Amino acid sequence: MRKVFTQAALAGRSVTELRALFAAVQQELVRSEAGSKECRDALASLDNISCAIKHRLRGPGF
Repeated sequence: MRKVFTQAALAGRSVTELRALFAAVQQELVRSEAGSKECRDALASLDNISCAIKHRLRGPGF
């Protein structure tokens, strides 16, 4: 993985786009070596993407 996806970078994406990105990052995680920087970056990205999806599904004000 080249970078960690931040909340700011995910802000303009739809739930559909976020789910596709989540799947792609999961595949990168599978291909990464345990404990490597790529593995840590993928895990951080998955956490951020998951939070973004939850936020979109809950809607504003919740």
